[in-house]
Amino acid sequence: MLISVAVPVPQLDLLTYRVPDGMTRPVVGARVVVPLGPRTVTGIVVDCNPVLDVAEADVKPVRQVLDHEAFVPTEVVELATWTAEYYAAGQGETITAVLPPKTRGARADAHKTVRVASITAAGIEALTGAASLTPRQRDALELVAGTAVGLPTPTLVARGVGADAIGRLARRGLVGLRLERVERDPFLATLVRLVSDEQDRQLTKEQVRALGRLQDLAGAGEFRVALLQGVTGSGKTEVYLRLASAVQRAGRRVLMLVPEIALTPAMASLFRQTFGDRLAIQHSGLSDGERHDQWQRIRRGEIDAVVGTRSAVFAPLSDIGLIVVDEEHDGSYKQEESPRYNGRDVAIVRAQRAGALVVLGSATPSLESSYNARAGKYERLLLERRVLDRPLAAVSIVDMREEYATVGPDVVLSRALTQAIAARLERKEQSLILLNRRGFATSVFCRQCGGTLECPNCSVSLVVHGEGSARRGRCHYCNYSVRVPKACPSCAGPYLEQSGFGTERVEAEVKRAHPGARVARLDRDAIGRRGALGRLLSRFRDGDIDVLVGTQMIAKGHDFPRVTLVGVISADVGLGLADFRASERTFQLLTQVAGRAGRGERPGDAIVQTLFPDHYSIQLACRQDYDAFYEHELKFRRAMRYPPLVSLVNFVVRSRTFAGAMGDAADFAQNLRQESRDAFRVLGPAPAPLGRLRGEYRAQILIKGTNRKRMREAVRSVIAGRHDLARRTIVDVDPFNVL
Repeated sequence: MLISVAVPVPQLDLLTYRVPDGMTRPVVGARVVVPLGPRTVTGIVVDCNPVLDVAEADVKPVRQVLDHEAFVPTEVVELATWTAEYYAAGQGETITAVLPPKTRGARADAHKTVRVASITAAGIEALTGAASLTPRQRDALELVAGTAVGLPTPTLVARGVGADAIGRLARRGLVGLRLERVERDPFLATLVRLVSDEQDRQLTKEQVRALGRLQDLAGAGEFRVALLQGVTGSGKTEVYLRLASAVQRAGRRVLMLVPEIALTPAMASLFRQTFGDRLAIQHSGLSDGERHDQWQRIRRGEIDAVVGTRSAVFAPLSDIGLIVVDEEHDGSYKQEESPRYNGRDVAIVRAQRAGALVVLGSATPSLESSYNARAGKYERLLLERRVLDRPLAAVSIVDMREEYATVGPDVVLSRALTQAIAARLERKEQSLILLNRRGFATSVFCRQCGGTLECPNCSVSLVVHGEGSARRGRCHYCNYSVRVPKACPSCAGPYLEQSGFGTERVEAEVKRAHPGARVARLDRDAIGRRGALGRLLSRFRDGDIDVLVGTQMIAKGHDFPRVTLVGVISADVGLGLADFRASERTFQLLTQVAGRAGRGERPGDAIVQTLFPDHYSIQLACRQDYDAFYEHELKFRRAMRYPPLVSLVNFVVRSRTFAGAMGDAADFAQNLRQESRDAFRVLGPAPAPLGRLRGEYRAQILIKGTNRKRMREAVRSVIAGRHDLARRTIVDVDPFNVL
């Protein structure tokens, strides 16, 4: 018997192995241990009895079959196979990527166990008889005897019974010890406290209409896609919850996707109120053991709903009736390493195969989703008013050119924003301050020679983190780090200066301007410790923090009723990027963060600081005018032939030398043009905007067209002709950015 196996090796497609006579015959989705060169690896069976022109005797045998039934459900294997094909990735790295940690090796039993002590008949007799027991032994036996199922030994130790004492009681036969499997509970560190407001849970007329239509679509049991476009604070999450509850009552299951880990605590807490213990969470912020246990519970059918980030789209959840993709526009759904899939688009394919409803939710939908909705591919449902008719935040723009002319070039907080924060502190209200850039300063330069402190591996300046003697320059791409020197590395001049600023500097400026304020920061650097995110969000929700400074992690999805002010620092920070989505991302970020203000009983304000106050993305975001932005941006995309009018593949070739990267890319471009036969356009090669990354130079080719299949086939064909370059080539189908 021959089988096709996916093994965890980048760019490698399915391999064929022989199942020896007498060995258990595996099924699709089972794990098998197979030889791969000098190594032994664990793979997933993708096909049994493939039709191949090869003699079985010439095929390497399987070493071991780990599962008698499918470990990965067949539908998940098929979804991963589609993902590998569509995104031009290796079958092996895609299918094995759907597995949680601790399930990818031959020793894959990662369940946690604990010893449990229970009293024996001899122990009961010792308590009631005249057996010689020390006071501590008698106390220990009484503790164990107090429960019919026994006590875990860690519980006994916590109550003052030493491990040695437990061992002595066991050796005397007075207690019995057994191993029991326990499941690690991720909710202890994940959930946040929620403010219950029954008044807010009364549906508006728009919510009632949207929910009714979505329930009809879900009840039909057929594949449909709906775009739920609602202004910030219009109650999209409440619609999700009630729709999910209806789907559960109908006997089907729910998958709830959020774009990033920062949004999982609040969403998981809300869904836990509805689904109780029948809820699981899946994201990379969990420990390996927690992810393993949650994945196994889903696989065993003990779960009715899953909340997670993009990888949760591959959760082994059966009989899915509803998939919700919240903040569907968000770039975090796009994976930036192979397999480079978009969780939103894979979710649509999974729903299609399951005959389920997909709800794409956003206040600022992606141009692709809006384009599909207006073309009739998706059903568009609108929520145009906030809950309780609360007004949208009043937005004002501060022209920082005028601020610099009046106050000076080093100003971070404008006078208007400083005064607004002070007013909120006076009224015991909260403020959110956004800057989508981490660190204290964005670069270090020398006033004597003009040199900058740069990463030796990447073509970027090092970002300064920390202050004083703790200052370090760090690369946000390769994580190279070095202490900021006192003299210039190039000319030895002592005139090093910092320029630009990030969230650390903003936090420091807020504290300096408002010494009595309770200020905290929410970015990737601030929440590295386990549970830090949930604790910080709970503190802010409880009112223990006055001003929260953060990156885009604070800009979407959160509901903080006490926030009445949002300040945006450097609103134009993303407009200078060499990326066709720069204006769209700016509009979405500003609209989303302004929507965090005024969600409670008091109205909100947003203050936007920018050097480009007349740019259409900033102007229309301040007016919260999505339709006008869509029409304006679509004209640009149509003129320049960018998505959603055409499809795009970003093709990047890496090399240790610039000439090598450009030369190899030129060969690829020539072969792609020969393959195109006028079915698509090939642009380049050219140096990539991020020309050097992690020690390698990068050359870029862009492929534009309307026939995705032909484009992918051409890419696969030219790569197959240069196997020596496969490991140095990045293929990004439907890229979210082209840097």
